[in-house]
Amino acid sequence: MILGGHVIYPLRYAKKDVPVTAARLRRATGFRADLIRRHGPEPMQQAFDLGLDELDEQEPHPDLALLSEDVKLVLVTYACSMTQGVMRIEWGSAELRREDRYLIWHHHEPLHLPPR
Repeated sequence: MILGGHVIYPLRYAKKDVPVTAARLRRATGFRADLIRRHGPEPMQQAFDLGLDELDEQEPHPDLALLSEDVKLVLVTYACSMTQGVMRIEWGSAELRREDRYLIWHHHEPLHLPPR
């Protein structure tokens, strides 16, 4: 959903009750990874420049062409299972660390769940 210049994107990060700081993507490529890299916050720490040629970057997911370049990403991440339902839910902004696919949170806040 696009709202006020922001893409609101839901992302299940776990099937068990673990903190959002443990969130990691399954793959370093594809729509989700491209969305976070292109519309998430600027990396807090720049990658080392060892003077080596970068590996050829793949073309971004074609659906990202539908988004304006200035749109910002807001992730709504949640831990959920079939037996326990939604255990945690938070919103915020994160960058994607390429080497291990972990999300590095710039800002995140819990959304309060109703009592069970």
